[in-house]
Amino acid sequence: MNRSTSPGAGPAMPPLFLVLVLLWLAGSAIRIPLLAVPPVIPLIHHDLHMSETQVGLLMGLPLSMFALAAVPGSLLIGRFGVLVVATAGLAIATLAAAARSVAIDVWTLYAATLLMGFGVAIFQPAFPTLVSIWAPSRAWLANAVSTNGMLVGATFASASSIPVMLPLVGGSWRLDLLAWSAPGLVATLLYIFAAPRPRAVPVAPTAPPRQWWPDWRSPQLWLLGITLGVNNALFFAANAFVPDYLTSIGRGDMIGVTLGWFNGAQLIGSFAMLFMAERLQRGPWPFLIFGPVTLAGLLGIVLCDGVWIVVSAAAAGLGAAVTFIVTFGLPAILSPPGGVHRMAGGMFTISYGIAMIVPVICGACWDLTGLPWTSFMPLALCAAVMTIFGTVLISRNAKQ
Repeated sequence: MNRSTSPGAGPAMPPLFLVLVLLWLAGSAIRIPLLAVPPVIPLIHHDLHMSETQVGLLMGLPLSMFALAAVPGSLLIGRFGVLVVATAGLAIATLAAAARSVAIDVWTLYAATLLMGFGVAIFQPAFPTLVSIWAPSRAWLANAVSTNGMLVGATFASASSIPVMLPLVGGSWRLDLLAWSAPGLVATLLYIFAAPRPRAVPVAPTAPPRQWWPDWRSPQLWLLGITLGVNNALFFAANAFVPDYLTSIGRGDMIGVTLGWFNGAQLIGSFAMLFMAERLQRGPWPFLIFGPVTLAGLLGIVLCDGVWIVVSAAAAGLGAAVTFIVTFGLPAILSPPGGVHRMAGGMFTISYGIAMIVPVICGACWDLTGLPWTSFMPLALCAAVMTIFGTVLISRNAKQ
Protein backbone atom coordinates (compact mmCIF):
# COMPACT_ATOMS: atom_id res chain seq x y z
CA MET A 1 0.00 0.00 0.00
CA ASN A 2 1.28 3.47 -0.82
CA ARG A 3 1.94 5.66 2.15
CA SER A 4 1.97 9.43 2.11
CA THR A 5 2.43 12.24 4.54
CA SER A 6 -0.56 14.47 5.05
CA PRO A 7 0.02 18.21 5.42
CA GLY A 8 -1.56 17.92 8.84
CA ALA A 9 0.26 14.80 10.00
CA GLY A 10 3.05 15.21 12.48
CA PRO A 11 5.34 13.46 14.92
CA ALA A 12 4.12 12.61 18.38
CA MET A 13 5.18 15.34 20.78
CA PRO A 14 8.47 16.60 19.32
CA PRO A 15 10.65 18.39 21.89
CA LEU A 16 9.27 21.91 22.28
CA PHE A 17 12.71 23.47 22.62
CA LEU A 18 13.89 21.94 19.33
CA VAL A 19 10.71 23.08 17.60
CA LEU A 20 11.09 26.64 18.84
CA VAL A 21 14.75 26.78 17.80
CA LEU A 22 13.97 25.54 14.28
CA LEU A 23 11.08 27.98 13.86
CA TRP A 24 13.17 30.87 15.18
CA LEU A 25 16.11 30.10 12.88
CA ALA A 26 13.89 29.77 9.82
CA GLY A 27 12.15 33.04 10.59
CA SER A 28 15.49 34.77 10.87
CA ALA A 29 16.85 33.15 7.72
CA ILE A 30 13.99 34.25 5.46
CA ARG A 31 14.11 37.87 6.62
CA ILE A 32 17.86 38.54 6.70
CA PRO A 33 18.41 38.41 2.89
CA LEU A 34 15.49 40.81 2.36
CA LEU A 35 16.52 43.36 4.96
CA ALA A 36 20.22 43.21 4.12
CA VAL A 37 19.41 45.23 0.98
CA PRO A 38 18.07 48.57 2.31
CA PRO A 39 21.28 49.67 4.10
CA VAL A 40 23.27 49.22 0.89
CA ILE A 41 20.64 50.59 -1.50
CA PRO A 42 22.59 53.86 -2.01
CA LEU A 43 25.62 51.78 -3.09
CA ILE A 44 23.56 49.55 -5.39
CA HIS A 45 21.70 52.62 -6.67
CA HIS A 46 24.97 54.30 -7.66
CA ASP A 47 26.73 51.21 -8.98
CA LEU A 48 23.87 50.02 -11.20
CA HIS A 49 22.51 53.48 -12.09
CA MET A 50 18.97 52.85 -10.81
CA SER A 51 16.02 55.25 -10.71
CA GLU A 52 13.81 55.58 -7.64
CA THR A 53 11.12 53.53 -9.36
CA GLN A 54 13.67 50.78 -9.99
CA VAL A 55 14.62 50.91 -6.30
CA GLY A 56 10.97 50.41 -5.42
CA LEU A 57 10.80 47.54 -7.89
CA LEU A 58 13.86 45.91 -6.30
CA MET A 59 11.95 45.71 -3.00
CA GLY A 60 8.68 44.85 -4.73
CA LEU A 61 9.98 41.92 -6.82
CA PRO A 62 10.43 39.39 -4.01
CA LEU A 63 7.05 40.43 -2.67
CA SER A 64 5.52 39.74 -6.09
CA MET A 65 6.98 36.24 -5.98
CA PHE A 66 5.61 35.80 -2.45
CA ALA A 67 2.18 36.52 -3.92
CA LEU A 68 2.51 34.43 -7.08
CA ALA A 69 4.09 31.34 -5.51
CA ALA A 70 2.16 31.17 -2.23
CA VAL A 71 -0.70 29.05 -3.60
CA PRO A 72 1.68 26.79 -5.58
CA GLY A 73 3.55 26.45 -2.29
CA SER A 74 0.32 25.20 -0.73
CA LEU A 75 -0.02 22.70 -3.60
CA LEU A 76 3.55 21.50 -3.09
CA ILE A 77 2.91 21.00 0.62
CA GLY A 78 -0.15 18.90 -0.19
CA ARG A 79 1.84 16.85 -2.69
CA PHE A 80 5.27 16.38 -1.10
CA GLY A 81 4.78 17.18 2.57
CA VAL A 82 5.49 20.26 4.60
CA LEU A 83 9.03 19.45 5.72
CA VAL A 84 10.28 18.71 2.20
CA VAL A 85 8.84 21.98 0.91
CA ALA A 86 10.14 23.99 3.87
CA THR A 87 13.67 22.64 3.43
CA ALA A 88 13.64 23.18 -0.34
CA GLY A 89 12.36 26.72 0.12
CA LEU A 90 15.15 27.59 2.54
CA ALA A 91 17.79 26.10 0.19
CA ILE A 92 16.52 27.98 -2.88
CA ALA A 93 16.24 31.26 -1.00
CA THR A 94 19.77 30.92 0.37
CA LEU A 95 21.44 30.10 -2.97
CA ALA A 96 19.59 32.86 -4.80
CA ALA A 97 20.37 35.41 -2.08
CA ALA A 98 24.06 34.60 -2.52
CA ALA A 99 23.72 34.84 -6.32
CA ARG A 100 22.74 38.52 -6.05
CA SER A 101 26.36 39.27 -5.22
CA VAL A 102 27.46 38.47 -8.78
CA ALA A 103 24.78 40.53 -10.57
CA ILE A 104 26.30 42.38 -13.53
CA ASP A 105 23.39 44.79 -14.03
CA VAL A 106 19.96 45.62 -12.67
CA TRP A 107 18.30 42.81 -14.67
CA THR A 108 20.51 40.03 -13.32
CA LEU A 109 20.00 41.49 -9.85
CA TYR A 110 16.25 41.34 -10.45
CA ALA A 111 16.50 37.72 -11.65
CA ALA A 112 18.36 36.55 -8.55
CA THR A 113 15.95 38.52 -6.36
CA LEU A 114 12.96 36.82 -8.01
CA LEU A 115 14.45 33.37 -7.43
CA MET A 116 15.16 34.23 -3.82
CA GLY A 117 11.57 35.39 -3.48
CA PHE A 118 10.34 32.07 -4.91
CA GLY A 119 12.23 30.14 -2.24
CA VAL A 120 10.83 32.26 0.56
CA ALA A 121 7.36 32.12 -1.01
CA ILE A 122 7.08 28.34 -0.99
CA PHE A 123 8.45 28.26 2.54
CA GLN A 124 5.97 30.73 4.00
CA PRO A 125 2.79 28.58 3.77
CA ALA A 126 4.86 25.89 5.48
CA PHE A 127 5.50 28.14 8.47
CA PRO A 128 2.02 28.11 10.06
CA THR A 129 1.62 24.48 8.96
CA LEU A 130 4.75 23.51 10.89
CA VAL A 131 3.41 25.40 13.90
CA SER A 132 0.14 23.46 13.78
CA ILE A 133 2.00 20.13 13.40
CA TRP A 134 4.92 20.58 15.77
CA ALA A 135 3.22 22.60 18.53
CA PRO A 136 -0.58 22.34 18.21
CA SER A 137 -1.18 23.01 21.92
CA ARG A 138 1.31 25.92 22.04
CA ALA A 139 0.49 27.56 18.72
CA TRP A 140 0.51 31.14 20.03
CA LEU A 141 3.92 30.62 21.65
CA ALA A 142 5.36 28.95 18.55
CA ASN A 143 4.02 31.74 16.37
CA ALA A 144 5.47 34.40 18.67
CA VAL A 145 8.87 32.67 18.57
CA SER A 146 8.90 32.32 14.77
CA THR A 147 7.96 35.96 14.23
CA ASN A 148 10.54 36.95 16.84
CA GLY A 149 13.13 35.22 14.66
CA MET A 150 11.94 37.22 11.66
CA LEU A 151 12.23 40.49 13.53
CA VAL A 152 15.59 39.69 15.11
CA GLY A 153 16.94 38.75 11.68
CA ALA A 154 15.59 41.93 10.12
CA THR A 155 16.96 44.06 12.93
CA PHE A 156 20.38 42.44 12.97
CA ALA A 157 20.80 42.76 9.21
CA SER A 158 19.66 46.36 8.99
CA ALA A 159 21.41 47.62 12.13
CA SER A 160 24.79 45.95 11.66
CA SER A 161 25.26 46.20 7.89
CA ILE A 162 26.70 49.73 7.87
CA PRO A 163 28.73 49.80 11.11
CA VAL A 164 29.91 46.16 11.14
CA MET A 165 29.44 44.12 7.97
CA LEU A 166 30.40 46.70 5.34
CA PRO A 167 33.74 47.55 7.01
CA LEU A 168 34.49 43.83 7.30
CA VAL A 169 33.96 43.30 3.55
CA GLY A 170 35.77 46.42 2.41
CA GLY A 171 32.65 48.46 1.70
CA SER A 172 31.45 46.10 -1.04
CA TRP A 173 27.68 45.68 -1.28
CA ARG A 174 28.27 42.44 -3.20
CA LEU A 175 30.30 40.80 -0.44
CA ASP A 176 27.85 42.21 2.10
CA LEU A 177 24.92 40.38 0.46
CA LEU A 178 26.99 37.22 0.11
CA ALA A 179 27.89 37.24 3.81
CA TRP A 180 24.25 37.70 4.84
CA SER A 181 23.30 34.47 3.02
CA ALA A 182 25.22 32.38 5.59
CA PRO A 183 22.37 32.19 8.18
CA GLY A 184 20.14 30.64 5.53
CA LEU A 185 22.73 27.93 4.93
CA VAL A 186 22.79 27.09 8.64
CA ALA A 187 18.99 26.93 8.81
CA THR A 188 18.82 24.70 5.72
CA LEU A 189 21.30 22.20 7.11
CA LEU A 190 19.43 22.01 10.43
CA TYR A 191 16.14 21.39 8.65
CA ILE A 192 17.80 18.58 6.69
CA PHE A 193 19.42 16.84 9.64
CA ALA A 194 17.61 17.88 12.83
CA ALA A 195 13.96 18.68 12.08
CA PRO A 196 11.31 16.28 13.49
CA ARG A 197 10.03 14.06 10.68
CA PRO A 198 6.26 13.85 10.16
CA ARG A 199 4.98 10.36 10.67
CA ALA A 200 3.60 8.69 7.59
CA VAL A 201 -0.10 7.91 7.63
CA PRO A 202 -1.86 5.51 5.27
CA VAL A 203 -4.06 7.07 2.62
CA ALA A 204 -7.18 5.01 1.91
CA PRO A 205 -7.87 4.26 -1.78
CA THR A 206 -11.26 5.97 -1.50
CA ALA A 207 -9.98 8.99 0.42
CA PRO A 208 -10.81 12.36 -1.18
CA PRO A 209 -7.88 14.28 -2.68
CA ARG A 210 -6.13 16.66 -0.37
CA GLN A 211 -7.35 20.20 -0.70
CA TRP A 212 -4.86 22.94 -1.42
CA TRP A 213 -6.81 25.66 -3.25
CA PRO A 214 -7.76 28.55 -0.89
CA ASP A 215 -11.40 29.38 -0.28
CA TRP A 216 -11.42 32.76 -2.06
CA ARG A 217 -15.05 33.33 -1.02
CA SER A 218 -14.14 33.45 2.65
CA PRO A 219 -14.40 36.98 4.13
CA GLN A 220 -12.03 35.84 6.85
CA LEU A 221 -9.35 35.05 4.28
CA TRP A 222 -9.64 38.49 2.67
CA LEU A 223 -9.56 40.28 6.02
CA LEU A 224 -6.41 38.34 6.91
CA GLY A 225 -4.77 38.96 3.55
CA ILE A 226 -5.46 42.70 3.41
CA THR A 227 -4.45 43.28 7.04
CA LEU A 228 -1.16 41.43 6.63
CA GLY A 229 -0.66 42.96 3.19
CA VAL A 230 -0.73 46.60 4.25
CA ASN A 231 1.45 45.74 7.24
CA ASN A 232 4.07 44.09 5.04
CA ALA A 233 3.79 46.89 2.48
CA LEU A 234 4.58 49.67 4.92
CA PHE A 235 7.38 47.64 6.50
CA PHE A 236 9.24 46.80 3.30
CA ALA A 237 8.57 50.14 1.61
CA ALA A 238 9.76 52.10 4.65
CA ASN A 239 12.98 50.07 4.72
CA ALA A 240 13.44 50.75 1.01
CA PHE A 241 12.80 54.51 0.99
CA VAL A 242 14.11 55.71 4.35
CA PRO A 243 17.77 55.55 3.14
CA ASP A 244 17.20 57.56 -0.04
CA TYR A 245 14.79 59.92 1.72
CA LEU A 246 17.34 60.73 4.42
CA THR A 247 20.02 61.18 1.77
CA SER A 248 17.75 63.58 -0.14
CA ILE A 249 17.29 65.83 2.90
CA GLY A 250 20.98 65.84 3.73
CA ARG A 251 20.77 63.39 6.64
CA GLY A 252 22.49 60.40 5.10
CA ASP A 253 24.49 60.08 8.31
CA MET A 254 21.28 58.95 10.04
CA ILE A 255 20.51 56.01 7.73
CA GLY A 256 22.07 53.34 9.95
CA VAL A 257 20.61 54.53 13.23
CA THR A 258 17.16 55.19 11.75
CA LEU A 259 16.88 51.78 10.11
CA GLY A 260 18.35 50.20 13.22
CA TRP A 261 15.68 51.72 15.45
CA PHE A 262 12.87 51.14 12.96
CA ASN A 263 13.67 47.43 12.89
CA GLY A 264 15.12 47.23 16.40
CA ALA A 265 12.03 48.69 18.08
CA GLN A 266 10.11 45.79 16.63
CA LEU A 267 11.97 43.54 19.03
CA ILE A 268 10.34 45.34 21.94
CA GLY A 269 6.92 44.44 20.62
CA SER A 270 8.06 40.95 19.68
CA PHE A 271 9.44 40.10 23.11
CA ALA A 272 6.43 41.68 24.80
CA MET A 273 4.12 39.43 22.78
CA LEU A 274 6.40 36.46 23.48
CA PHE A 275 5.90 36.72 27.23
CA MET A 276 2.31 37.92 27.16
CA ALA A 277 -0.51 35.59 28.17
CA GLU A 278 -2.02 33.95 25.11
CA ARG A 279 -5.54 35.09 25.95
CA LEU A 280 -4.42 38.73 25.75
CA GLN A 281 -3.03 38.25 22.26
CA ARG A 282 -6.49 37.40 20.92
CA GLY A 283 -8.09 40.82 21.54
CA PRO A 284 -8.46 43.79 19.15
CA TRP A 285 -6.27 46.09 21.26
CA PRO A 286 -3.08 45.52 19.20
CA PHE A 287 -4.75 47.19 16.22
CA LEU A 288 -6.66 49.83 18.15
CA ILE A 289 -3.50 51.01 19.93
CA PHE A 290 -0.57 50.17 17.70
CA GLY A 291 -2.20 50.91 14.36
CA PRO A 292 -2.39 54.64 15.19
CA VAL A 293 1.12 54.44 16.72
CA THR A 294 2.41 53.16 13.37
CA LEU A 295 0.67 55.97 11.48
CA ALA A 296 2.04 58.63 13.84
CA GLY A 297 5.56 57.23 13.48
CA LEU A 298 5.46 57.29 9.67
CA LEU A 299 4.24 60.88 9.67
CA GLY A 300 6.93 61.81 12.18
CA ILE A 301 9.71 60.54 9.91
CA VAL A 302 8.65 63.12 7.32
CA LEU A 303 7.59 65.98 9.59
CA CYS A 304 10.36 65.85 12.19
CA ASP A 305 14.12 66.37 12.16
CA GLY A 306 17.16 65.21 14.10
CA VAL A 307 16.61 62.73 16.90
CA TRP A 308 12.83 62.90 16.42
CA ILE A 309 13.21 61.10 13.09
CA VAL A 310 14.74 58.21 14.99
CA VAL A 311 12.01 58.33 17.65
CA SER A 312 9.34 58.33 14.95
CA ALA A 313 10.97 55.41 13.15
CA ALA A 314 11.06 53.45 16.42
CA ALA A 315 7.35 54.13 17.01
CA ALA A 316 6.46 53.00 13.49
CA GLY A 317 8.53 49.83 13.87
CA LEU A 318 7.00 48.99 17.25
CA GLY A 319 3.46 49.43 16.00
CA ALA A 320 4.06 47.43 12.83
CA ALA A 321 5.65 44.56 14.78
CA VAL A 322 2.82 44.04 17.27
CA THR A 323 0.15 44.01 14.58
CA PHE A 324 2.26 41.76 12.35
CA ILE A 325 2.72 39.12 15.06
CA VAL A 326 -0.99 38.90 15.78
CA THR A 327 -1.99 38.69 12.11
CA PHE A 328 0.73 36.25 11.05
CA GLY A 329 -0.28 33.67 13.65
CA LEU A 330 -4.00 33.58 12.91
CA PRO A 331 -4.03 30.89 10.14
CA ALA A 332 -2.64 28.29 12.56
CA ILE A 333 -5.34 29.27 15.07
CA LEU A 334 -8.37 29.72 12.82
CA SER A 335 -7.88 26.95 10.25
CA PRO A 336 -9.37 23.46 10.59
CA PRO A 337 -6.91 20.54 10.93
CA GLY A 338 -5.11 19.92 7.66
CA GLY A 339 -6.26 23.22 6.20
CA VAL A 340 -3.63 25.61 7.53
CA HIS A 341 -1.60 25.59 4.30
CA ARG A 342 -4.73 26.52 2.30
CA MET A 343 -5.55 29.57 4.38
CA ALA A 344 -1.88 30.53 4.64
CA GLY A 345 -1.40 30.24 0.88
CA GLY A 346 -4.39 32.46 0.19
CA MET A 347 -3.40 34.95 2.87
CA PHE A 348 0.13 35.30 1.52
CA THR A 349 -1.12 35.65 -2.06
CA ILE A 350 -3.38 38.55 -1.12
CA SER A 351 -0.97 40.16 1.31
CA TYR A 352 2.10 40.12 -0.88
CA GLY A 353 0.09 41.17 -3.90
CA ILE A 354 -0.58 44.35 -1.94
CA ALA A 355 2.97 44.57 -0.61
CA MET A 356 4.37 44.18 -4.12
CA ILE A 357 2.46 47.15 -5.50
CA VAL A 358 2.94 49.67 -2.70
CA PRO A 359 6.77 50.14 -2.95
CA VAL A 360 6.44 50.76 -6.68
CA ILE A 361 3.69 53.33 -6.04
CA CYS A 362 5.91 55.00 -3.43
CA GLY A 363 8.78 55.28 -5.91
CA ALA A 364 6.47 56.53 -8.64
CA CYS A 365 5.09 59.24 -6.32
CA TRP A 366 8.64 60.48 -5.74
CA ASP A 367 9.63 60.32 -9.42
CA LEU A 368 6.47 62.02 -10.69
CA THR A 369 6.39 64.86 -8.15
CA GLY A 370 10.09 65.29 -7.44
CA LEU A 371 9.15 65.54 -3.74
CA PRO A 372 10.79 62.88 -1.54
CA TRP A 373 8.14 63.06 1.20
CA THR A 374 5.39 61.94 -1.19
CA SER A 375 6.84 58.43 -1.14
CA PHE A 376 5.47 58.11 2.41
CA MET A 377 1.86 58.97 1.52
CA PRO A 378 0.94 55.40 0.49
CA LEU A 379 2.50 54.14 3.72
CA ALA A 380 0.28 56.39 5.85
CA LEU A 381 -2.75 55.00 4.02
CA CYS A 382 -1.54 51.46 4.71
CA ALA A 383 -1.32 52.16 8.44
CA ALA A 384 -4.90 53.47 8.48
CA VAL A 385 -6.23 50.44 6.58
CA MET A 386 -4.32 48.07 8.88
CA THR A 387 -5.95 49.62 11.93
CA ILE A 388 -9.48 49.32 10.56
CA PHE A 389 -9.28 45.90 8.94
CA GLY A 390 -7.32 44.33 11.81
CA THR A 391 -9.88 45.50 14.35
CA VAL A 392 -12.73 44.14 12.22
CA LEU A 393 -10.93 40.80 11.79
CA ILE A 394 -10.37 40.23 15.50
CA SER A 395 -13.81 41.49 16.51
CA ARG A 396 -15.50 39.31 13.90
CA ASN A 397 -13.75 36.15 15.09
CA ALA A 398 -14.41 36.96 18.73
CA LYS A 399 -18.14 36.76 17.99
CA GLN A 400 -17.91 33.34 16.35
